[in-house]
Amino acid sequence: MSARIFIAEGHLIDSGILSQILNTILNEGGDYHINRFSVGKNPEQVSSLEIAVSAGNGTGGEEVDETASERLQRIADRLTNLGVFEAEVPSARLVPAEKDAYAPENFYSSTNHPTEVFFEGRWRIVQKQRMDAILVWDGKTFTCTKLRDLRRGDLVVCGSDSIRVFPPDVRKGETEAFSFMSNDVSSERSGSIAVEKTAAELRRIRDRGGKVVVVAGPVVVHTGGADALAALVRDKYIQGFLGGNAVAVHDLEYQFFGTSLGIDLKTGKVVEYGHNHHIRAINIINGCGSIHRAVETGVLTEGLMYEIDRAQIPYCLAGSIRDDGPLPETVNDMIEAQAQYARIIEGADLIIMLSTMLHAIGTGNMTPSYIPTICIDINPAVVTKLSDRGSGQAIGIVCDVGAFLRDLARTLGSSPAEASAVELGA
Repeated sequence: MSARIFIAEGHLIDSGILSQILNTILNEGGDYHINRFSVGKNPEQVSSLEIAVSAGNGTGGEEVDETASERLQRIADRLTNLGVFEAEVPSARLVPAEKDAYAPENFYSSTNHPTEVFFEGRWRIVQKQRMDAILVWDGKTFTCTKLRDLRRGDLVVCGSDSIRVFPPDVRKGETEAFSFMSNDVSSERSGSIAVEKTAAELRRIRDRGGKVVVVAGPVVVHTGGADALAALVRDKYIQGFLGGNAVAVHDLEYQFFGTSLGIDLKTGKVVEYGHNHHIRAINIINGCGSIHRAVETGVLTEGLMYEIDRAQIPYCLAGSIRDDGPLPETVNDMIEAQAQYARIIEGADLIIMLSTMLHAIGTGNMTPSYIPTICIDINPAVVTKLSDRGSGQAIGIVCDVGAFLRDLARTLGSSPAEASAVELGA
C-alpha cells in the first residue's frame, strides 16, 4: 500500500467538511488512518486534522485499472478542493504554455474558493479568483486566467500538490450576515424576515461605502418590481447592474407605454397592439442614439435604466440569440460581455440575483465563493442549478420578485412610483 500524509484545518465538524473528506477517500477506492485530530471547542478555535491516505493497486472508484500511485494522486486531487493539503508541500511545478489558448495537459483548474499556491518556500494568494481558470505565474503573483486568454510562454501551475483551497466554512467561523438562512432552497421561509435582513445588509454596505451588484431579468419588470429597484439605485443601495437586453427593453416599454409584454401593468389587461410596444421602445432609443442620450435629451425621464444612467453606476446588458433590437448599449460580443461582467462584480460585497437563470448562472461562474449571494426567484430550480454549478454560497429566497422588491424598498424608506403586482411570467 502507498500512503501520503495530508493536513486539514478549519471548522471541519460544523461545516461537514470532515465527513466529506473521509467519504471522498473511501468512495475513490482509498483508505485512511487519522494520525491526529485536534477539535476546536468554541467558534474562535479551529480543528486540525492529520490523516494518512493509502491506496492499493486495482480497479478504482471510477472503474478504471490504475496503480496505487495513480489512484492516490486522483484522491489527492479530489481532496484539494475540500481544503486539504499535503504535510510536505512541494514547490509549484510551472510549465510554459506551448501556444495561445492551450495549457499543458496536467494544468490545475481552479475552483471559486480562495486559493493559495506554495512556491519558492511560501504560500502565495491567487489573484482574481474564479472557477474553471488556469493559474498563471507572472514573476510576482499567481492569477486566475481564462483558457482563451492564455498566451504562449505563460507559466502554468500543473498538478494540485502545491495547492491549498479555502472553502468558506473551513476558512472562517464568524457569523455571516445571512446566517439566518441556510443555503437550502425553500419556499417555507418567512419573506418578511428575508426582506428585513436583506435591508439591514444593504444599509450596512451603503453606510461603509461598499458595493452591491444586482443581476436582473425582465421578470423584475413583468411583476411590477422595476420602480422599486429603480428607487434602490436612486438611493445609492446599488453600485453595479448586470442583465440582458430584455430587462432594459421591457423597462423602457413600461416607461413609454405603461406595458410589459403588451400587458398594462396597472390593470393587467392586454393592450391592443401592445405586442409591438417593446419594438417601438427600442425604436425610440435608436432615434436618440442611446439610452444615455434619451436621458440627456429628456425623452426618458424615469424608470430603472433612467436611474442607472443618472447614478452613473457601471452596468452591462449581455446580448443573446433571442434579442429584439437589440438596444445600442447591449453588448453582443459574448467574450466582451463576460469581461465586463467580471469587471463589474470585482470587489462586490453582495450580489443579488433577481429572476434570471441565464445571467445568474453566468455571474455565479465568475464569482468567488466568499462573496455573499442572494438569489430571489419564484422557481426553486434556479438556486438549485446555481449550487450544482459550484455557486454553493447562493442563498435562495423562493417568492415573487416584484413583491420582494416592493417590500424591500418600503423597508428601506425608498419611495418607488406605484407599480402593479401583475403576474406575467418569464
